[in-house]
Amino acid sequence: MTGPAGQGGAVTIPLPAPVAMLLDTLHRAGHSAYVVGGCVRDSLLGRRPGDWDICTDATPDQTKAIFSDCRQILTGEKHGTVALVLEGAVYEITTYRVEAGYSDGRHPDGVLFVPQLREDLARRDFTINAMAYSPTAGLVDLYGGRADLAAGLIRCVGDPAARFGEDALRILRAVRFAAQLGFSLEEATARAARQLCGTLNRISAERCFTELDKLLSGPNAGQVLSQYGEVLAGVIPEILPCIGCDQPGRWHCYDVWQHTAVAVGALNLQGLEERGAQMLRWAAFLHDLAKPLCRTVAADGTVHFYGHNQRGARLARDILRRLRASNALVQGASGLVAIHDAPLPQGDPATLRALGQYGAAFLRRLCRLKYADLDAHAQNGAVLARRREVEAFEERMSYLAVHGCYAVGMLQVNGGDVMEHGVRPGPMVGQVLHQLLQAVMEGRLPNDREALLEALDERQRRK
Repeated sequence: MTGPAGQGGAVTIPLPAPVAMLLDTLHRAGHSAYVVGGCVRDSLLGRRPGDWDICTDATPDQTKAIFSDCRQILTGEKHGTVALVLEGAVYEITTYRVEAGYSDGRHPDGVLFVPQLREDLARRDFTINAMAYSPTAGLVDLYGGRADLAAGLIRCVGDPAARFGEDALRILRAVRFAAQLGFSLEEATARAARQLCGTLNRISAERCFTELDKLLSGPNAGQVLSQYGEVLAGVIPEILPCIGCDQPGRWHCYDVWQHTAVAVGALNLQGLEERGAQMLRWAAFLHDLAKPLCRTVAADGTVHFYGHNQRGARLARDILRRLRASNALVQGASGLVAIHDAPLPQGDPATLRALGQYGAAFLRRLCRLKYADLDAHAQNGAVLARRREVEAFEERMSYLAVHGCYAVGMLQVNGGDVMEHGVRPGPMVGQVLHQLLQAVMEGRLPNDREALLEALDERQRRK
């Protein structure tokens, strides 16, 4: 199959039936039309595209007329986009366009419709996102996107400084794509990202959070953090003091930031629901950011980070709130940071109390965070011994979570039983139930109804 110059070779991309129909309808109406951007990139990588975007020389009015029998969403019309709803899915059709200036470093001052695909591709962010395809014309690859896919590179279209100057969010998108795809930033692109990361303060907190969240969920997140910490410091300045903050001694083999990157990469999220996985990713990312603030050096030269758990939890809350994260994520991630390096409960009573305080799901997340944290330490006997402690705790905690009693509602008696044994309605009922729970958790009483009723009888007799 042949196509326009720069197409990068004959390629066939299977298109979903609705997408093929939309392209064919535009062609039969006398217009050029292509799928473009991420769907082309993902198809060439053998991935299933999440969305199929179409670009065309048809104006929005022409598109609306051609598809007048379809349900249309016109919220993006002023930017050239007409969205069509087909079989419950949304497909965006956008007129070839260029942007006219970015005075705020984020949004185009205006949009100009153009007749040629070449001009439209020239304004896109990265070469791997600047490819288009149609069954009749084949692959249009004017900027070497296919070669960069093969080389694993994120490269700006044209001058990186100009692309990032137009829209600073592209800096975060570059490192996010690197994390998701397992790529690296091309040299000039990386240099411009480092030079211009200070302009990320122009971007809304919500947009920054979304990009960082996608980055952290990428399979190559740890390596990207390791390579591009200075870039991410444009959003989270607390990262910068961690870079090069050494941790001498038998426990560590990385500085604080490289330790963080390795810990994020070491997280085991298998089998976790997305909410719990997100909390863990952010907790690992933020868990040691307070260390430079807590670093002290003793008279013998020993370096300590006293209090970095609790200070780190406060810092994690501040950062996540600054990024407009959900309250659930703020509380969950900062709660993990608060005790990530604290000693684990010892013995069944303490473990049962921890289950009552935090719940089994939280404690399982804590164990995963501790494993990742330890995997980012020096791998010596002392560290391996700590890992065995976590394994033993997790095994016993998981057993007690199923077979133990650690909440008032799990007792074999209730408030009605307590009142039948002489306790008047009110706060005292709850106090008595908690006394029974404490006795059960400490092993002084079994969680057996007859035994607990006998304990209530004995309490009544003592009055």
